Amino acid sequence: MKPLVAIVGRPNVGKSMLFNKLCGKRLSIVEDTPGVTRDRLYAECEWRDRTFDIVDTGGIEPGTDSQILTFMRAQAEIAIQNATVIVFVCDIKTGLTASDHEVAKMLLKSGKPVVLAVNKMDQVGRTNPDIYEFYNLGLGDPIPVSAVHGHGTGDLLDACFDYFPPEEEEEAEDDVVKVAIIGKPNVGKSSLVNRILGEERVIVSDMAGTTRDAVDSYFENEKGKYLLIDTAGMRKKSKVDDPIEKFSVLRATMAIERSDVCLILIDANEGVTEQDTKVAGLAHEAGKACIIVVNKWDAVEKDDKTMDRMREEVRRDLAYMSYAPILFISALTGQRVGRLFELINYVNDQAAMRITTGMLNTLLADATARVQPPSDKGRRLKVFYMTQVGVRPPHFVCFCNDAKLFHFSYQRYLENQIRATFGLEGTPVKLTIRQKSDKEG
Repeated sequence: MKPLVAIVGRPNVGKSMLFNKLCGKRLSIVEDTPGVTRDRLYAECEWRDRTFDIVDTGGIEPGTDSQILTFMRAQAEIAIQNATVIVFVCDIKTGLTASDHEVAKMLLKSGKPVVLAVNKMDQVGRTNPDIYEFYNLGLGDPIPVSAVHGHGTGDLLDACFDYFPPEEEEEAEDDVVKVAIIGKPNVGKSSLVNRILGEERVIVSDMAGTTRDAVDSYFENEKGKYLLIDTAGMRKKSKVDDPIEKFSVLRATMAIERSDVCLILIDANEGVTEQDTKVAGLAHEAGKACIIVVNKWDAVEKDDKTMDRMREEVRRDLAYMSYAPILFISALTGQRVGRLFELINYVNDQAAMRITTGMLNTLLADATARVQPPSDKGRRLKVFYMTQVGVRPPHFVCFCNDAKLFHFSYQRYLENQIRATFGLEGTPVKLTIRQKSDKEG
């Protein structure tokens, strides 16, 4: 396993800005409001030819009553338990506070190596004498850093590096399936991640909008290796006026782009809403392998026809995703959650399937003989040949004599023939039409 560096501290000392500076990307939402980073957020970094993971945590607020702040504290504690080394961030501008002492006590109790970083030391050259009061924490030499300008970050990483275990051969991560869990707010995305991981990795609360960042969690079982990306729930555009919320929608869209497979969560009590069709549309447009997951199935009153009725409704409302398998689960009770992994592996393999040109053209000859291509004003469409040019999603190119004659309905017919013969379940299919003259053909 790669070493893990956890960045902790009380709210608003600049942890997220430091995280962004160290990993060189704008991954963590930075906003001058305490409590913006609520979950743990992971990124990969490199220093002195060594790769390691870095985790940004919600601010630790000792002895807090607020539900969200209590959650944040619990999340930070889990990050501390898993960390190789902890970077404790304090703020020179506010000076040493009682909360800093409380957090330091908690860190000393953990027995983990701690590197003390005093942030907002933005002036170059002269050392602010106020830094010396941080020796009172009993955590060794404070390292002056400026998350805004990047001063001192090299010294900070050097100090962390000293605690890394000897480098072992790290496994290639090509076989890790990236799974984005998407859906509107409050459908149970975080509960599903926690059920799979068996730990409180993501904040679960019935307050909509609790998860603001896309959070990565690595998970391994007998079925394979997975990276679960829990995303902020996507609301209707008209409701997204909070700038933090806007950034979360953008992040969820980025999570879809990064993923191999999307789990589209739908609330069994509400059925498919207009918002669900928009969320599913993003995954479909991005060409991702998809599974429609109907969650909270335990909360629905059922008879022997309920599941069939619900399946029909989902198929009707998400008609453009007829290829996606539907699974009914309960993240709360764990019902059928185990079946998810077989399906994830299956649709992931289907999206990466390659079909030889020979097999495609045998299918094409058979399909055009069975249903004649359309004609217009005496000119008939001729499809010369078909070939596959890409995967994820499977992408086919058809060469024909006149692209205008290649009606959408005939394209749909050919796509259905390809699916009927080769499966391709769970993945969109892309069909591109290219025109060649009869002489070229």
